[in-house]
Amino acid sequence: MNRVLPIIIGVLIVGGVGWLVVSSRNAPERSNQQAESEKAPDFNLKDYSGNTVRIADFQGKPLVINSWAAWCSFCRKELVDFVTVQKEFGDRVIIIAVDRAESLTVAKKYTDELGVTNGMLFLLDPTDPFFQSIGGFSMPETIFADAKGTIVFHKRGPMNVQEMREKIQQLLSR
Repeated sequence: MNRVLPIIIGVLIVGGVGWLVVSSRNAPERSNQQAESEKAPDFNLKDYSGNTVRIADFQGKPLVINSWAAWCSFCRKELVDFVTVQKEFGDRVIIIAVDRAESLTVAKKYTDELGVTNGMLFLLDPTDPFFQSIGGFSMPETIFADAKGTIVFHKRGPMNVQEMREKIQQLLSR
């Protein structure tokens, strides 16, 4: 009996984690029709240097805004891929990574370890209003907004580099 309980608990944990992974990967992307009526949320967040950044600072530029956290295993590869596509698309699109409710120390240590700190704009969201403003419920989550600030796509869950490229191309062709 002493061995059965840990086995049952282990099976429940593995099953729960498996369900979360599958549901996150199969989470629907918000349709264009839903997204087009929404503006990207304005925010007032700090970058790693303590400078205040607002979405209005990027008016007239297409934006990709990704919500991530150091504890999110899917975010590790995705952040590296976002830096790759930021380099590929240059100043035609602005990619912003918003850290969810972690300290500067935690966030910067993580991006330094990945070697991505200087590859795009990283912002801190210490009390999590950005994630809440986009109706976030999975990790990571990414919104794609056109030059007018209208959300064109809202991706829930991780993306690979090819999907990022495709979404950005679609964003730029609007």
